[in-house]
Amino acid sequence: MKRLTLVGMVMMVLNACAGMPNGSPLVLDVPVSGTERSAVHPLDLDDGDYVEGVLDSGTDAAELRLIDRDGRPVRLLLNGTAGREVFRFVAEPGMTALRVTLREAGGYRLTLTRRIAVANQRPVLQGHLSPTIAALAETVKRGGGTEAFWQDIARRGTPLVEPLKDAPGSDRVAMTFLARGARHNVRLLGGPTSNHENLERLGRSDVWFKSFIVPASTRLSYQIAPDVPDFPGTCRECRMAILAQLQADPLNHRPWPSDAPDRYNQVSKVELSGAPLQPGLEGGWAEPAGRLIAERFTSGILGNTREVTIYAPPGVDPTGKNTILLLLFDGPDYLDRHAPVPTMLDRLTGDGRLPPTVAVFIANPGTEARERELPANPAFAAMLADELLPWLSERMGIRAWPDRTVLAGSSYGGLAAVSAALAYPDRFGNALSMSGSFWWHPADAPPDRPEHMAGLVASRDRCPVRFFLSAGLFESGSDGEIGILESSRHLRDVLEAKGYEVTYRDYAAGHDRFAWRGALGDGLLALFGR
Repeated sequence: MKRLTLVGMVMMVLNACAGMPNGSPLVLDVPVSGTERSAVHPLDLDDGDYVEGVLDSGTDAAELRLIDRDGRPVRLLLNGTAGREVFRFVAEPGMTALRVTLREAGGYRLTLTRRIAVANQRPVLQGHLSPTIAALAETVKRGGGTEAFWQDIARRGTPLVEPLKDAPGSDRVAMTFLARGARHNVRLLGGPTSNHENLERLGRSDVWFKSFIVPASTRLSYQIAPDVPDFPGTCRECRMAILAQLQADPLNHRPWPSDAPDRYNQVSKVELSGAPLQPGLEGGWAEPAGRLIAERFTSGILGNTREVTIYAPPGVDPTGKNTILLLLFDGPDYLDRHAPVPTMLDRLTGDGRLPPTVAVFIANPGTEARERELPANPAFAAMLADELLPWLSERMGIRAWPDRTVLAGSSYGGLAAVSAALAYPDRFGNALSMSGSFWWHPADAPPDRPEHMAGLVASRDRCPVRFFLSAGLFESGSDGEIGILESSRHLRDVLEAKGYEVTYRDYAAGHDRFAWRGALGDGLLALFGR
């Protein structure tokens, strides 16, 4: 390993930097200080060392440079900063000293806080979160087979759920997703992160796996994609290729729905023992007791036509002053066995937990229209207030009382519910958001104001609207981006600061209709429950 500067060469460095005041050599974790406007501090490093340090110049502006043995600058680390600042670099041949230059001779303190040699720059192996996988890894390492493992998995089902090795009895567990026999790769969609996770191959065996630490209250649905094609293309094109292979996990014992035409149209469900009850769905799916009426609704404001389906449980008076009017976006998603809202309403109103409720399921004309209309679109809000409500009254005899009317939706639909209620509080007195896309902002929004809805709430007077907001713990942002979890919590805080009535819930779930159907029931009970 080549040495850079060297104990014993300190005088050479200092003499080479003629005309500069001399400072003390730097030693790890030993602060040096000075009061001169400029000082040189020799380094004793090896090529490739990773170095971290701190310069504290108080209120004085400081410049910090790496220099060579002739005093020539090699790299600018800090440029005119004041106070305590951290710097980092990797040592290269020719870097012999650090030079501090102050705007005024006010004093500074310089410390090297970390030095990691090349030989130690490697990830620390953490072992396997799953005891079962750890034991299998030893078997494979000794040349053993995996057939007994797969027989056990076929009996137990996937994903594997095991107590944490170092924290037995805690409210978190190790969850391991598995796939067998893929040739090139396996991707996971809907797991406990917001990413399309890659499963790892266990040696050269036929076992692919990925483990996570999750709350014991986790509820999610997921799919796996073995051997996703890898081809030249844009990042989005390559990412979308996962859709060609997404399918239910053949090792999972809870495919959903069970009567799907094939595995590509199924998901796999996970409900751990601590998952909360989903109000109105305790007995599973059942045929609705009321009548579903589907109509075509045309909007002059939006210039399109969509299907609107109305449902009222038996005996519900749609004109009653005590009757709740639920307007639900992405309507068809909440009319099948995945999220049987009519069944839920039958039970919640039937046993008195919820007042009489009429539900209006609002479809989208198409995918492009959804992406245009739902993200805080004033024209969409105007359609709801000025066209849909009068149409429901004239066509269906439904009376909308503002304090008993609730807009509800998930993802973009959650954003639409909040934005439309704030735009027309005299028509919509309640908003229910499930994993609302509050990270969204218009294309012309300033880069430092990415949360459009929170900004609108903060800048406007309070109006008579109540809110239920929910998000999944697995919907956090990545790579420095704000996610649904963070933006939902922030919107909650802004609403509360403005004096709004807000109920907020986190769920150990992702961006998942399997969780949203429970959040919808929770939200209705929080806003209107008896």
